[in-house]
Amino acid sequence: MDDLVTAALTAAKERGRDVADVPLTAIASAAGISRSTLLRRLGGSRAPLDEAVRRTGVDPGGRPPVRERAIEAAGRLVAERGLSGVTLDAVADRAECSLPSLHTVFEGRDGLLSAVFLQYGPLPDLEALAADPPERLEDTVRALHRTFAAALQCDPKVVPAMFADLFGRSDGPAARMMAVYLPRMFDGLTRLLQPHIEAGRLRPLPIPVLSQLMLGPLLNHLLFRPSLEPVLGSELPSLEETLELFTEAYLRAVALPEAESGEDDTP
Repeated sequence: MDDLVTAALTAAKERGRDVADVPLTAIASAAGISRSTLLRRLGGSRAPLDEAVRRTGVDPGGRPPVRERAIEAAGRLVAERGLSGVTLDAVADRAECSLPSLHTVFEGRDGLLSAVFLQYGPLPDLEALAADPPERLEDTVRALHRTFAAALQCDPKVVPAMFADLFGRSDGPAARMMAVYLPRMFDGLTRLLQPHIEAGRLRPLPIPVLSQLMLGPLLNHLLFRPSLEPVLGSELPSLEETLELFTEAYLRAVALPEAESGEDDTP
């Protein structure tokens, strides 16, 4: 936690703002980690960070703004009740804000849930990865697996709840969010995978197929993993080992053999 406190104080000083007013993305950048990793280390809430800053003798500042409190409250409620159980009244009560303020900030329930998905979902980290991609195909696949795994493992468990809603209702809020954000996700995946197709490292399959071959087994495993762990115990590989196994399996399935042998020779 000490490194996160230092990063928060550094980011606040650079911006001339209280720690409580510095976005988590800026603190994560100062700490040299991703936003999803920061959230995971903090348990899904910035409250432990503010308390750690306070223990150093520095006042982290006033309460976070309504938008931040509402997103965190809604994320907790989504994990506890599922998307169908989240109402603006419940969020306003949990976030200690007024109902009109939620309508003003988010323009309704769908706007709030979209903000929750962006906060706890994989899209921001996916787009950051696409903006600065690894050179090697193997590293790209591994990074994509870790990005999506981090989103599904993040506390609160927003993404699994969204998949539950998506599978249960074709016209629910998760389906509406997918319709909005899937184009951006496939754009990021295309920017990461298309160069490897053009370089002859990946089989020239449609990007949606390449993406589903990569992410389908991973998502299936992560959604079932909480049920598998108490049953299989030590027989179940660790998450890191599992990600490596999925990376290797994907490359065996879709990487061109000549490219694989060429990459292995790369120092």
